[in-house]
Amino acid sequence: MRFLPLCLLALMLTGCVHEYHPISSAPSRPQQSSQPTRKPVVRPAPVKLYTDAADLVSKPFRDLGEVSAEDCQISNQNSPANIATARKRLQIKASQMKANAVLVHQCEIVTGTPGCYRQAVCQGSALKVSNQ
Repeated sequence: MRFLPLCLLALMLTGCVHEYHPISSAPSRPQQSSQPTRKPVVRPAPVKLYTDAADLVSKPFRDLGEVSAEDCQISNQNSPANIATARKRLQIKASQMKANAVLVHQCEIVTGTPGCYRQAVCQGSALKVSNQ
Protein backbone atom coordinates (compact mmCIF):
# COMPACT_ATOMS: atom_id res chain seq x y z
CA MET A 1 0.00 0.00 0.00
CA ARG A 2 2.81 2.39 0.80
CA PHE A 3 4.63 1.45 -2.37
CA LEU A 4 1.94 2.77 -4.74
CA PRO A 5 2.00 6.45 -3.56
CA LEU A 6 5.81 6.48 -3.72
CA CYS A 7 5.73 5.19 -7.30
CA LEU A 8 3.14 7.80 -8.31
CA LEU A 9 5.19 10.57 -6.69
CA ALA A 10 8.34 9.47 -8.49
CA LEU A 11 6.45 9.25 -11.80
CA MET A 12 5.03 12.78 -11.38
CA LEU A 13 8.46 14.23 -10.51
CA THR A 14 10.11 12.70 -13.55
CA GLY A 15 7.31 14.08 -15.70
CA CYS A 16 7.93 17.58 -14.36
CA VAL A 17 11.65 17.38 -15.02
CA HIS A 18 11.08 16.13 -18.54
CA GLU A 19 8.73 19.01 -19.44
CA TYR A 20 10.95 21.78 -17.97
CA HIS A 21 12.12 24.36 -20.51
CA PRO A 22 14.13 27.33 -19.21
CA ILE A 23 12.73 30.71 -20.13
CA SER A 24 15.21 33.34 -21.20
CA SER A 25 14.16 36.71 -19.79
CA ALA A 26 16.96 38.74 -21.35
CA PRO A 27 17.10 39.13 -25.11
CA SER A 28 20.21 37.57 -26.58
CA ARG A 29 22.79 39.93 -28.02
CA PRO A 30 24.29 39.26 -31.41
CA GLN A 31 27.86 38.12 -31.04
CA GLN A 32 30.54 40.27 -32.57
CA SER A 33 32.82 38.61 -35.06
CA SER A 34 35.91 40.52 -33.93
CA GLN A 35 37.44 40.45 -30.47
CA PRO A 36 36.57 43.37 -28.19
CA THR A 37 39.13 46.13 -28.23
CA ARG A 38 41.20 46.38 -25.09
CA LYS A 39 43.10 49.30 -23.78
CA PRO A 40 46.85 48.71 -23.66
CA VAL A 41 48.15 47.98 -20.19
CA VAL A 42 50.35 50.74 -18.89
CA ARG A 43 53.34 49.16 -17.24
CA PRO A 44 55.60 51.19 -14.97
CA ALA A 45 59.12 51.83 -16.14
CA PRO A 46 61.70 49.43 -14.71
CA VAL A 47 63.32 50.66 -11.51
CA LYS A 48 67.02 49.98 -11.08
CA LEU A 49 68.35 49.00 -7.66
CA TYR A 50 71.51 50.58 -6.36
CA THR A 51 73.09 49.12 -3.24
CA ASP A 52 76.16 51.35 -3.22
CA ALA A 53 75.96 55.15 -3.25
CA ALA A 54 79.32 55.30 -5.08
CA ASP A 55 77.55 54.05 -8.23
CA LEU A 56 75.57 57.33 -8.31
CA VAL A 57 78.52 59.72 -7.95
CA SER A 58 78.91 60.50 -11.66
CA LYS A 59 75.17 60.49 -12.43
CA PRO A 60 72.83 63.45 -11.92
CA PHE A 61 69.75 62.44 -9.90
CA ARG A 62 66.92 63.87 -7.85
CA ASP A 63 65.77 62.37 -4.55
CA LEU A 64 61.99 61.80 -4.57
CA GLY A 65 61.70 60.56 -0.99
CA GLU A 66 62.03 57.56 1.26
CA VAL A 67 60.41 54.22 0.43
CA SER A 68 60.06 51.10 2.49
CA ALA A 69 58.57 47.68 1.85
CA GLU A 70 58.17 44.43 3.72
CA ASP A 71 57.36 40.77 3.28
CA CYS A 72 55.57 39.16 6.22
CA GLN A 73 55.59 35.52 7.28
CA ILE A 74 52.38 35.29 9.31
CA SER A 75 53.12 31.97 11.02
CA ASN A 76 55.93 29.44 11.05
CA GLN A 77 53.88 27.26 8.67
CA ASN A 78 53.76 29.92 5.93
CA SER A 79 56.49 30.51 3.38
CA PRO A 80 59.44 32.36 4.93
CA ALA A 81 59.84 36.11 4.63
CA ASN A 82 62.01 36.89 1.63
CA ILE A 83 64.32 39.87 1.15
CA ALA A 84 64.03 39.54 -2.65
CA THR A 85 60.25 39.99 -2.38
CA ALA A 86 60.70 43.02 -0.14
CA ARG A 87 63.12 44.55 -2.68
CA LYS A 88 60.65 43.91 -5.52
CA ARG A 89 57.92 45.67 -3.52
CA LEU A 90 60.38 48.51 -2.88
CA GLN A 91 60.81 48.87 -6.65
CA ILE A 92 57.04 48.87 -7.18
CA LYS A 93 56.52 51.61 -4.58
CA ALA A 94 59.31 53.67 -6.13
CA SER A 95 57.77 53.32 -9.60
CA GLN A 96 54.48 54.64 -8.18
CA MET A 97 56.44 57.73 -7.15
CA LYS A 98 57.66 58.07 -10.80
CA ALA A 99 61.20 57.03 -9.82
CA ASN A 100 63.49 55.07 -12.10
CA ALA A 101 66.00 53.99 -9.43
CA VAL A 102 66.17 53.06 -5.76
CA LEU A 103 69.17 53.41 -3.49
CA VAL A 104 68.72 50.59 -0.97
CA HIS A 105 69.81 51.68 2.51
CA GLN A 106 69.20 48.40 4.32
CA CYS A 107 67.32 45.12 4.14
CA GLU A 108 66.97 42.84 7.12
CA ILE A 109 64.91 40.02 8.61
CA VAL A 110 63.08 41.10 11.77
CA THR A 111 61.32 38.91 14.34
CA GLY A 112 58.86 39.98 16.98
CA THR A 113 56.79 42.28 14.78
CA PRO A 114 53.10 42.20 15.79
CA GLY A 115 51.13 40.12 13.28
CA CYS A 116 54.23 38.60 11.70
CA TYR A 117 56.26 35.59 12.75
CA ARG A 118 59.20 36.92 10.70
CA GLN A 119 59.39 39.98 8.48
CA ALA A 120 61.78 41.07 5.74
CA VAL A 121 62.04 44.87 5.70
CA CYS A 122 63.81 47.03 3.11
CA GLN A 123 64.31 50.79 3.21
CA GLY A 124 65.69 53.08 0.54
CA SER A 125 65.45 56.33 -1.37
CA ALA A 126 63.43 56.71 -4.56
CA LEU A 127 65.52 58.50 -7.19
CA LYS A 128 64.98 60.02 -10.61
CA VAL A 129 68.31 59.45 -12.39
CA SER A 130 68.97 61.51 -15.54
CA ASN A 131 70.45 59.95 -18.65
CA GLN A 132 73.03 62.72 -19.10
